[in-house]
Amino acid sequence: MKLNKLWYGSINNIGWAAVIVGLSSFISRFLGVFRDHILAGQFGAGDELDIYYAAFRVPDLIFNLLVLGALSAGFIPIFVSLLDKPEKEEDNKAAWRFANIVTNCLLIILIGLCIIGIILAPQIIKAITPGFSGEKLSKTIELSRLMFLSPLLLGLSGIVGGILQSFKRFFAYSLSPIFYNLGIIAGALFLVPHIGLIGLAWGVVIGALLHLLVQVPTLRHLGFRYQFILDWRDKHLRQIGRIMIPRTLGLAVSQLNLLAMTVLASKLASGSLAVFNLANNLQSFPVGIFGLSFAVAAFPTMSALVADKDKLRASLTATIRQTLFLVIPSTVMILGLRAQIIRVILGSGRFDWQDTILTMRTLSYFGISIFAQSLNAILVRVFYAYKNSATPFWISLVSSLVNISLAWLLSGQLGVAGLALAFSVGSIVNLILLWIFLRIKAPVLDGRAIADGAIKMVIAAAISGLAIMEAKKIIAPLVNMRTFWGIFGQLCGAAIIGAVVYLAICSLLRCPEAKELWMMISHKWPSKKKKMVVDAEEARGV
Repeated sequence: MKLNKLWYGSINNIGWAAVIVGLSSFISRFLGVFRDHILAGQFGAGDELDIYYAAFRVPDLIFNLLVLGALSAGFIPIFVSLLDKPEKEEDNKAAWRFANIVTNCLLIILIGLCIIGIILAPQIIKAITPGFSGEKLSKTIELSRLMFLSPLLLGLSGIVGGILQSFKRFFAYSLSPIFYNLGIIAGALFLVPHIGLIGLAWGVVIGALLHLLVQVPTLRHLGFRYQFILDWRDKHLRQIGRIMIPRTLGLAVSQLNLLAMTVLASKLASGSLAVFNLANNLQSFPVGIFGLSFAVAAFPTMSALVADKDKLRASLTATIRQTLFLVIPSTVMILGLRAQIIRVILGSGRFDWQDTILTMRTLSYFGISIFAQSLNAILVRVFYAYKNSATPFWISLVSSLVNISLAWLLSGQLGVAGLALAFSVGSIVNLILLWIFLRIKAPVLDGRAIADGAIKMVIAAAISGLAIMEAKKIIAPLVNMRTFWGIFGQLCGAAIIGAVVYLAICSLLRCPEAKELWMMISHKWPSKKKKMVVDAEEARGV
């Protein structure tokens, strides 16, 4: 009964919703780390992983532009506005009709684009990997063609996930990336030994299918039934179109960043593209678990609170502070323990010490902007809640130009690490501009309250960083640092000491986030009066 309630029930508290999404994101990203461990051990930072990551880029671009462009900018706010009382299927006919229209239109567009991508794969891959040639180029084209199946499945899954988020059914939604990574891991473990590198591409397709299927039971429970309804003139579909055009352009700029990194990395030493992606995956761990989890959990609430600036300000301030409370110490741990993290996660098989050094340097530069990437995910959604996707587009365009320009300049001096440094600078510029324009367009940022909390958290994190460095020195003589378990012991011991010191200092400085964390752990979350969400009636503006 409890499992059914968790699977099918709504989660009306942003904190608990973020916990569910964050925990699932942690598991998913842990599986992603395990996936990278397998890939690094099997292939090392060489041509094979360069091929895999390059082949993945264009299908992923299609998914990001169309699916994320439509969903993050327009689908959820419009779908929420169409919802009536969710107890009966007939109460939500307008919402279900809208969902079917979006699904069918998106599929038609995706099918067309994927067919074009499969046909033009040789030309596309040559353009984004000018440093590839011969067998390396032909293998990249082969993998890319197969991976074009994944945007179709992920597109459907994206619509389903948007519906589940709108109903605040975060559990099933949060499981989808876990199953996605399980599919890729299955491909690496069971298919690659038998059919070679193409097994990784099949793993991506299988993972995309699982990403969809795990959400379907909850969708049906909510009352959705698929119908082939195609109405290109539907006013809500046109509204999504108007909203998503600048959002899609914004994502196109972001994807242009990644394509530029792929182009530049393909011209560097063999394995540079692999190092860039492996380091990026490691630094995105806290971004995904904390930044994106809070952003996803808070977005339906922010969409419902746009008419009440005071409530939106309180909700947004709490969300930003809670995110920083977790992201700041995570950054310190990643920077202080980067060597241990990389050796434990990636240091096996063909991933040698030279690969480790390159990844360490790259990860260090990525780590500078973890806080900015996390807050960007939240602030962008505030603009989307106001159905304003034009401003984030122009901001992303400026920050991307900064990123690409610096990447071109720095890659020649710092190699692949220069790409990471450029990425971080671009992310910080993006945050600064989002903050400035949000204050101009909507006074919903309580800068004083956010700064007050951030200062305390930075002080606590700095002290915990010193504790981590001392802990490493103390633990090193006690373990065999030439073995996996010795490095793992040093990593865990120093991380635990750093976390305890951070929480202790935050408690001494009276950060309310430390108390809230304890209340969540001990199942004593604040009463309903302090919930930061609204019910379905408030969501309709009643």
